[in-house]
Amino acid sequence: MVLLRLEGLLSEEKSGGRRRGRRRGRRKSGGGENPPKEQVADKQSDSVKRALARFNANPAPIGFPTEIDPPPKTIEVNWPLNEVPKEVQKQAGEIIMRRGEFGFLPQERVDEIADQISDLPISLEQALSLRNALNQEKSVYSHHKLMRRSNELNRRYDSGEDVISLSKRFDAPPVNTFRAILTGRGWSKNRIKESLKEPSRLKKRDREQFELAESLDRVSSVNQDETHQASMVFEDVLYAYFDSIGVRYRTQDDLMAEQKRAEGRAIITPDLLMIDDVRINGVPCAWIDAKHFFGADLKFPRKKTQKQVDRYVAEYGHGAIVYRHGFCGGLRIMGAEQLDASPLDLTLLDEFHEKSKNS
Repeated sequence: MVLLRLEGLLSEEKSGGRRRGRRRGRRKSGGGENPPKEQVADKQSDSVKRALARFNANPAPIGFPTEIDPPPKTIEVNWPLNEVPKEVQKQAGEIIMRRGEFGFLPQERVDEIADQISDLPISLEQALSLRNALNQEKSVYSHHKLMRRSNELNRRYDSGEDVISLSKRFDAPPVNTFRAILTGRGWSKNRIKESLKEPSRLKKRDREQFELAESLDRVSSVNQDETHQASMVFEDVLYAYFDSIGVRYRTQDDLMAEQKRAEGRAIITPDLLMIDDVRINGVPCAWIDAKHFFGADLKFPRKKTQKQVDRYVAEYGHGAIVYRHGFCGGLRIMGAEQLDASPLDLTLLDEFHEKSKNS
């Protein structure tokens, strides 16, 4: 890492700014031996220019301090990458996907997948995260088709067929299947939403079937608490890393609290807004967002992420996305570098998952 004083655009900076207080020690993690891939960003692109211009912008971007003391530093970060080739994503996808399989996998199925992908340059964790992305994509693009058959689903359900067999028959997530059944009864979206928040309000069979659907559905489950908590821990991992290399930044919580006070609501809140001029593999990055999953080159997650990135780029310029389980080499998000977790100490995350597994 090389720390240099900013020149040019940053030479007129004043003093002031904030620094996040909490720090955590880190040990050096293994992996990440590969050299950085060829950068997607054109260093003369509008997004890169905007990232550099944030230091002198008037008015300053939302949440960015007008005074920074000491003045911003240029911090060069060499971030090794180990992307998964597009063809490997395709091969792994054919192995991990089965019709009607949307829930947690039994150990024998996990072992089977591990054996079948053993010769591919993709880890088991990456493959299982890819499976989630593929199932989510299938769920999103088959939703309207499922709802068009809601009356048929309701008839079959009333005739005694259970929600899991219907889920497999129609190749749809169990909770979405249950929602379609309720739609077939003529229930409104709001009634369905409120009833599934409080399943005790459902009749006995419906409650039992919904609870069964929830237990076997990782895609459209109502309760996503553990996933959300893991994402927050991954953000803490990123904070610890950037603290360790002396980067100043503002957190999502900082930005959210400030915007709620000023505007009554959160407006734009990347996980990290860089106060220093951070160059990752030579590319200026004004913000970082953490994604606790594999960055699959698929239409739905790519479109969803691009929409989010476009908002960040419009306000702050070029940034980066850090994928906990790495990413596919075919994935391209305009205005953002794609990074994996190679240089990060994931001890906090490992401890969280171990605790969750044992609780």
